[in-house]
Amino acid sequence: MANYQISEEIEIPVDSIKVSGQLTVPENAEAIIVFAHGSGSSRHSSRNIYVAQLLQEARFATLLFDLLTLKEDEDYAKRFEISLLRERLLAVSEWLQTEPGTAGLSIGYFGASTGAAATLEAAATLGGKIKAIVSRGGRPDLAANLPLVTAPTLFILGSLDKEVIQLNKEAFSLLKSEKELILIEGASHLFEEPGKLEKVANMAITWFNKYLKAAKTN
Repeated sequence: MANYQISEEIEIPVDSIKVSGQLTVPENAEAIIVFAHGSGSSRHSSRNIYVAQLLQEARFATLLFDLLTLKEDEDYAKRFEISLLRERLLAVSEWLQTEPGTAGLSIGYFGASTGAAATLEAAATLGGKIKAIVSRGGRPDLAANLPLVTAPTLFILGSLDKEVIQLNKEAFSLLKSEKELILIEGASHLFEEPGKLEKVANMAITWFNKYLKAAKTN
């Protein structure tokens, strides 16, 4: 178990609002994973918290934050407003690059559902500043500018999630970066079956170890 230097609730200014997040930075962390939650989810998602804890034990810093305020999330349409989610993610990524505790860390993204589309659009905008992306049961088909993504990208899907698999394959074909699509046999969209979410976390750790820890921030 890693010894944590920082683990705190934070607020990050974004335009005229503040978004809430949970920032955890283990000792000797070399990189930070920013979680972009899916529609109707939040930083309190038990699935993302579980994955984040395993990443922390692998000495990755993590930031789980809410792309939308509580009031905004009541508007169902906003959960699918990818351009808004992208701008929030861009602002948070810029904030991380200026904060003393995180400025030297390489940045990777972990996206779920519509949050995955936001990570891909943000990565297309930021170019080499984003070193790796993992999408868990994501909707990358909702992202624009997929051919502009340069970060190595991993799509993780449950084999039972038939409709989303096809949408991911369509998006996958548009990516020109290093990429991989993995199906976890017997898993559904939320990976609620025993042991499936642990597989997701282990695959994410392997991907981030390969592409993120060795990277240097620009």
